[in-house]
Amino acid sequence: MEPEHIAKSVNCHADEAPPLEKWHPELTGDMDLTITRDGQWMYQGHPIPRESATRLFSRILRREDDGEFYLVTPVEKWRIQVEDTPLLAHSPTLRGEGRDQVLSVTTNMGDTLDIGEAHPLDIGHYPQTGEPRPVVLVREGIEARLPRSAFYHLVELAQEQNVDGEPWLGVFSQGKFWKIGKPG
Repeated sequence: MEPEHIAKSVNCHADEAPPLEKWHPELTGDMDLTITRDGQWMYQGHPIPRESATRLFSRILRREDDGEFYLVTPVEKWRIQVEDTPLLAHSPTLRGEGRDQVLSVTTNMGDTLDIGEAHPLDIGHYPQTGEPRPVVLVREGIEARLPRSAFYHLVELAQEQNVDGEPWLGVFSQGKFWKIGKPG
């Protein structure tokens, strides 16, 4: 299956969110498409050259209860491979001040996400190395990972706050303190 065929079968523009929750086709098969850890979309071992195509594919991507990632249209469902997270998040920025400030990040697909209940920040860890794995929920099942440079920038924005009697580094966004890690 060629990516161009999938793009034509989706009746929406690359910047619109299609109604994925309404689409439930049977599995069509596996597609030789991999999203690498560094955010490259590779089809048959080669980067997809058109940014508009990867943007559209990111809109029709969903992760299902089986933990697998699929490109979904009204009539097709193709399983793809994702090495870590399907999206990356860069450029952490703060707007406002104090508890009401808003922390936002921009994904490699151009979406700006405000950290809050709709797009929570979670600082997990890779089990093999213990290295931080900061992610932001984009939508159900789809996360954007902050690469090392973006995570370091986030740490620069952090402040120390006592939570349940323990000191934590974190940042306020939309009235909530989002923990990043322990100080020191």
